[in-house]
Amino acid sequence: MNHYPAIFEPLTIRRMTLKNRIVMPPMGTNFAAMDGSFVQDHIDYYVQRAKGGTGLITVENVCLDFPMGTNGTTQLRMDNDQFIPGLFRLTEALHSYGACVSVQINHAGASAYAGRLNGVQPVSSSNIPSKKGGAIPRPLQKEEIYAIVRKYGEAAGRAQRAGFDCVEIHAGHSYLLSQFLSPMYNKRTDEFGGSAENRTRFARLVIDEIRSVVGPFFPICLRFSAEEFTEGGNTLEDTLELLEYLNDEVDILNVSAALNDSIQFQIDGMNLPDGWRSYMAKAVKEKFGKVTMTSGNIRSPQAAQDILERGDADLLAMGRGLIAEPNWVLKVQNGYEHLLRKCISCNIGCADHRISKSKPICCTVNPDLFKEAEYRKQRVKNNVQVVVIGGGTAGMEAACTAAEVGCKVTLFEEKPELGGLARDIARLPDKTRINDFPDYLIQRTKQLTNLNIVTGTRADLAMISALNPDIIVNATGATPLLPPIAGLHEQLGKPGTKVFSIFDLLHNMEKFQEFEGKRIAVVGGGAVGLDVVEYYAERGAQEVSIIEMMPLLGKDLDMITRISMMKMVEEREVNVHTETALTEVCSDRFKVKHGEQEFEIPFDLGFVCLGMRSYSPLMDSLLEYGKEHQVEVINIGDSKQARRIIDGTREGRNILNTIQRVDEFKHEFSYSY
Repeated sequence: MNHYPAIFEPLTIRRMTLKNRIVMPPMGTNFAAMDGSFVQDHIDYYVQRAKGGTGLITVENVCLDFPMGTNGTTQLRMDNDQFIPGLFRLTEALHSYGACVSVQINHAGASAYAGRLNGVQPVSSSNIPSKKGGAIPRPLQKEEIYAIVRKYGEAAGRAQRAGFDCVEIHAGHSYLLSQFLSPMYNKRTDEFGGSAENRTRFARLVIDEIRSVVGPFFPICLRFSAEEFTEGGNTLEDTLELLEYLNDEVDILNVSAALNDSIQFQIDGMNLPDGWRSYMAKAVKEKFGKVTMTSGNIRSPQAAQDILERGDADLLAMGRGLIAEPNWVLKVQNGYEHLLRKCISCNIGCADHRISKSKPICCTVNPDLFKEAEYRKQRVKNNVQVVVIGGGTAGMEAACTAAEVGCKVTLFEEKPELGGLARDIARLPDKTRINDFPDYLIQRTKQLTNLNIVTGTRADLAMISALNPDIIVNATGATPLLPPIAGLHEQLGKPGTKVFSIFDLLHNMEKFQEFEGKRIAVVGGGAVGLDVVEYYAERGAQEVSIIEMMPLLGKDLDMITRISMMKMVEEREVNVHTETALTEVCSDRFKVKHGEQEFEIPFDLGFVCLGMRSYSPLMDSLLEYGKEHQVEVINIGDSKQARRIIDGTREGRNILNTIQRVDEFKHEFSYSY
């Protein structure tokens, strides 16, 4: 029985019929070749989402004016006909799985990628950078605007010839059309600036040009930032006025949010609820009565169903959710909701890798974006015994992967429950979404009869040896880093103390529920320390202070989390002490030093959050055992080096390489005698 009928109701838009209401929106990947063409991995990535049942797949923004309109480290191109064959191969592949296919055509304007401009000044409505510290653009001349309008039409025509079912115009997120629509950027005094009608003139010309090229039966989608969440930017009410000049000839209104300087509301943090943006789509739909699309952390099928049933929107865009779980539609449709690999909105492999680090995207919870579960077909030929020590996310990924290719696996976990550090962190109210990953892994373990899980047991060498393993995986995690600072070990976690580690907080949350009137001091301005600051600052603590030796807080955080955290620190008036060293821990104060100045920071509760260090007490004996018995021993996740969940997930999946090597050796050995 289908419990979510609204999700699976077909929808016809002009001559395009969608089989369900789930849309993969355009998301940059950095997968494209340097010349702007497709590589096979890129096509495979989209194919997985089509195979998984997605109704409409919108290909990431494609450059229509090279190089001035380009953005991202690598970007697909559609500025001349030589790119049509590759685009056609993509649409044919996706259509074969029943998906409809759209493409977002875009001009980056002031957000253009400087590395391809070769020193040429980018263009915009005015001379306002698209983000703080960005390049100063020059205003477009009128004849240039009309030339770009023609390029939009040419790109839309190529999309139609390449087999796309729809075309999306990007008019949000600080790209060129957004730079005309938003008063943040548009300071023009001609017919393209000033009033709402004038600021929409460029986008209106683009819509009309595209309609004249594609004809009356081809759907056009318009994506825009309904709430810009910046001082002086468009509000939802402003956008509703702008849309009065833009809604004609547009078939789908894709209601997004934010600009470059409010990107934490464009690429949602994990503390924002499922479907939090739907109020914007509802306002647009109520005013214009057109097919409307919403997005924003939509992970739960029930939340998706509720949005549709309430009439807030007609289509649901699941961007990162489909990176994490390409089979979202099929699993929900066929009653496998418990096996959804939900995106945890960490923004590390997708946004941070692509935007901050210029790397191809990857995913914390999905270690293979291209082939999905094809590895399961590579079954072992021999009896391969695997022992995994540690039931955190890295250990569970390794154990499940090994069992799924036919190994006999035993996993030992010292605690009564699985989940490791991910479970601990998820106890923080703003981090509860992290629970979705261990939840998924635990459900995955339950499908595997050749995986034996032993909880509440500290593994030792005798237990491991008794299983006669071929491969031992050490995944014992990390423990707080507590350097030899005066008073720290004497004060930390002792009866009656006021000084705690992150684990003292996470393992006893019920004891840390008093906020009003409390003075909180946190040593360590990395991810852990900022999580504690957020916990108290957002809940009304009287005073919160943070002490960090480095010049910046959150230096190693992903860009979205860091922006969000810095906004929280500013708005909650947290006392920030950077380039400040902890010299002594006392019962009710920290002694610190900034340059030559020494001072004290008193507190009601003090937290020492100086990061994590790997914890692998068995590693030396395991390596020795491995040498003596020709057993492969690998160390993964935080027990190798304290890092992020994404690293442990990748290393857990990489057990396939070790399994293949051991299996091939066993196969060869069996023929040698």
